[in-house]
Amino acid sequence: MIENQYQMNKILTLLIICSIIFSCKKNNTPVSNNSSSKITQTQPSSFYDLKTNDIHDTLFSFDLLKGKKVLIVNTASKCGYTKQYAALQKLYDQYKDHNFIIIGFPSNNFGGQEPGSNLEIQQFCQENYGVTFPMMTKIDVKGSNKNLVYKWLTNRKLNGKADVEVNWNFNKFFIDENGEWIQYFPSNVTPFAPEIIKLIES
Repeated sequence: MIENQYQMNKILTLLIICSIIFSCKKNNTPVSNNSSSKITQTQPSSFYDLKTNDIHDTLFSFDLLKGKKVLIVNTASKCGYTKQYAALQKLYDQYKDHNFIIIGFPSNNFGGQEPGSNLEIQQFCQENYGVTFPMMTKIDVKGSNKNLVYKWLTNRKLNGKADVEVNWNFNKFFIDENGEWIQYFPSNVTPFAPEIIKLIES
């Protein structure tokens, strides 16, 4: 009798242990879901999924750009093309009321031509060119630390259109009002180039 009771207690204990193990496995399931959510976040499927910090170190979400045509430019303060800041500001002033915006991304990837801090870059842009279009935090536009925005801009698997290598300061990317990657322009294509104006006005 005592032996039977002992066997029953042993079986009951095993059942409880099995139940606890099964419960733990179920509770672990959301962890993999969270992991896949993080992967989605690091590999945005849409332009409007992108996020970065602006030059004031405040989070900037690209969903704020819905309905706008966007010109994205990687900038530098000590480059032969730095004077394009003036033309970019003029372009922004001329078309900002027509659902058009320019986003500047300072970068020190080429020739060490953007050595300054965010504050120094901001002061330089305002004092020398009166820049009022949004400037983002200084980033890498190439290499292993490439910013997510530039990963999207330069990778066909992400942007759905083209693989591009940013090869110098003041390269430009045009995104339409639906968040579609439209065209890449090298540094020597000026802000008022006919092909850019045509895209803005179309």
